[in-house]
Amino acid sequence: MKLATSRHPRGSDTGSASKRPRRGTRSGVIGTARVDRRTKNLTARLGPGDVAIIDHVDLDRGSADALIAAKVKAVVNAAPSISGRYPNLGPGALVGAGIPLVDGVGKEIFGAVRDGTRIRLDGGTVYVDDEPVATGTRQDRDSVASALVEAKSGLSSQLEAFAANTMEFMRRERALLLDGVGLPDIRTVLEHRPCLVVARGYDYKSDLAGLRHYIKEYKPRLIGVDGGADALVEAGYRPHLIIGDMDSVSDETLRCGAEVIVHAYPDGRAPGLERVLDLGVEAITFPAAGTSEDMAMLLADGKGASLVIVAGMHATLTEFLDRGRGGMASTFLTRLKLGAKLVDAKAAAQMHRTRISAVALMMVVVAALVALLVVLAASATGRNYLDIAHEHANSTWHWVQDLFR
Repeated sequence: MKLATSRHPRGSDTGSASKRPRRGTRSGVIGTARVDRRTKNLTARLGPGDVAIIDHVDLDRGSADALIAAKVKAVVNAAPSISGRYPNLGPGALVGAGIPLVDGVGKEIFGAVRDGTRIRLDGGTVYVDDEPVATGTRQDRDSVASALVEAKSGLSSQLEAFAANTMEFMRRERALLLDGVGLPDIRTVLEHRPCLVVARGYDYKSDLAGLRHYIKEYKPRLIGVDGGADALVEAGYRPHLIIGDMDSVSDETLRCGAEVIVHAYPDGRAPGLERVLDLGVEAITFPAAGTSEDMAMLLADGKGASLVIVAGMHATLTEFLDRGRGGMASTFLTRLKLGAKLVDAKAAAQMHRTRISAVALMMVVVAALVALLVVLAASATGRNYLDIAHEHANSTWHWVQDLFR
């Protein structure tokens, strides 16, 4: 969409005595604009009441969850939030959380709105000082649902691209996938130990909450993938390993004492390494073409972990496609490589909850005592023991009564 050319809001009466609405009668959403073309960079500096202005085609669920967690007042997208290539999950999450979403306003908004400017959203129009500067489409539940239905028709082409990316990744990284060639040497011992790999993705908070008792009982090795390391710290744990490109993990978490592995490009370039070394933290690099999440899983598997539980990660084909990038091919193959060793956090939490609880154990003990009393009462010798026990109980009871007389 292009910039609005009229100096008056749509439907305004240009012949009226007052061409601008008075401040006391302004409608819509008012907030401070925070501007960045990359959603991932923007979420780090968003605060409650801000209006996020982004340029994100096919807004994915992970980015939407980060915007929701930042408690933004509204989201303005220069690009289409749903392009129709596939049914992405981000717009539905935003409108479901009650956050206004205006998309397709055009890239010109980055020149019309500066970071920190107070703006107003009324319908699909963005105002600065009551002047319309951009117009897009205001999304709601019905419009998102309709767009997702239409987007399902694009799944076939996306599946073909997904298959092609999978074959390409297999060709480039077959030595790593099949034989573990290229895995870095680490100090942290993972052999014969369960590992929990946490990414700051889908439902990571509920995943960690559900695993609280499991972590306390089994004490798995904790591996944080970029912001997943912060998620572990926020939940009260200290990660043993931190792996990623280091663009979304805090300085405090990097200094927590965990072993740090910087995910590098296949040619060895590691943009995040300089930041880690500047903090005085020792780090090693792991060059590979896949995602950081996949490298964490492959590392745990290659170093002999007995079980790999993943939290905040992608599990379904729709979620793979929702990320909209070829890297999802590596996730698909990595999950195939780990096989039965890989368990989703929700499944692990459910299995752990089905174990015998304290209440159930107490009921078993009570039932055993009742059965013992029945057996004793059924025999002469048993009745003699019960009579003796009854006499002792009466004597004890009288002794207690005498203490309080």
